[in-house]
Parts: sequence; structure tokens; C-alpha cells
Amino acid sequence: MLTVITGGTRGIGAATAHRLARDGHDLVLGYASDDDAAESTARAVREHGRDVNLVQADLTTDAGVDLLFGRAAELGTVTGLVNNAGATLGIGPLAEASPDVVRRTVDLNLTAAILCARAAVRLMSTGRGGSGGVVVNVSSGAATLGAPHEYVQYAAAKAGLDALTTGLAIEVAGESIRVVGVAPGIVRTTIHADAGEPGRLDRVGPLVPLGRVGEPAEVADAIGWLMSDQASYVTGTTLRVAGGR
Repeated sequence: MLTVITGGTRGIGAATAHRLARDGHDLVLGYASDDDAAESTARAVREHGRDVNLVQADLTTDAGVDLLFGRAAELGTVTGLVNNAGATLGIGPLAEASPDVVRRTVDLNLTAAILCARAAVRLMSTGRGGSGGVVVNVSSGAATLGAPHEYVQYAAAKAGLDALTTGLAIEVAGESIRVVGVAPGIVRTTIHADAGEPGRLDRVGPLVPLGRVGEPAEVADAIGWLMSDQASYVTGTTLRVAGGR
């Protein structure tokens, strides 16, 4: 098994890399800019005895998508994609967000994910000579909650990703490809600090019905199950991993 993970070297992506390596996947980890995190994740994952390749690429560009999936195709038969790269790029009411931030948010969280799914399907489709596989789209609980006063544009992009999961699953079911999603809630990653609110975990965690934030490994375990044969009859649906919120 050869799986591509976008945003695969930090947070949920890194935890997923660990989980899938334990499950026997060789990995191609896409990342944007943090070389230290990429090398650290790769070293740790190699301890599981699997091949790991790092590809630095800007997935909001055609060249970046082509680079990532071209490199993956050179390494073997691609059988999986975890469409994980994403960011809120800011926090606050929509009226106060700049048009540039809105566009970049949609480009990264939706357009790039659609193009990565397209590239993966082209490699995995049995009608195109592939051997089938699984696409997991990492959405967000915000897709249904809307994230008012925080990042409505991010929530809207993630809702679009959920629609991608539904429609693409039906489109490629006959090509031996399953398309599923996970929708994490508040999870202990740097996404909120990167957006300018480092205290958000402490603020929001107690409001979750389970009374705490989630851990990246808890989302990774859901992804691992969805990619496994145990979920062979699961497609076109998004699994919420959000502590009841």
C-alpha cells in the first residue's frame, strides 16, 4: 500500500502517518514549509519499518499538485490519499476578513483538495490502470456548525469538501475507489495558534460535551479504520470525530 498524505508532517497529518505506517502503508508526505517538522516526522515514521518520502509542494498551484502526485507515481502504485492539508488562516467575523484571506482559505481547504482528489483518482482508478484505493477527506465539524464570528469562509470550504466526498464516492464506486471523510472538532494542533488565537483550546475545550479537546491520534485512528478492509462497505459518508459537538 502506498498512501499520499497532504499536510502530512504536523498535527493530524503526522499522527495519521504514524497510524498508517503501523498498518503497513508506505507513505508520501506532502508539506508546505516546515522542514524541521517534516524531517522529524519522517524519522519517527521510518521506525515503523515503512518507506517514507517527503515532498515540499504548494498544493494551491497546479505545479505543486503535479509534483506531489508525480513523485508518488514514480515510487509505486498509489492506493490511498489522505486529503488533510488545510488552515483557517485567521480568525474573526467574515466582514473583517480580507478578500485575499477568503480566497486563500478556499483555495487551500477546497480547491486544492478537489485537485488532489482528482489526481489520486486518476492514479487509482481501475479504468485507468490503477488498482483501486481509498480517498479520505479531512473536513471539520465547522462544516455543519458554520463557525460564526470565527472563520465562516473556512467552514464553507469544508462544507464543500463534504459535498466532494458524497459526489465523488458515487462517481468512482465502479472504479474500486472508496471516498470517505472525517470531520474533527477541536483538536490539539497548532491550527488555532497559527491563526492568531493560541488560547482557543483552553477556551473551547470545556464546551465540548465530552469536556475536552481531542487528540490528533484519535482522528488518525478513525482515518486508519476508514482506510482499512474493516470499512470496505463504507463510502460517501463523513465520520464526525468531535466529542459530541
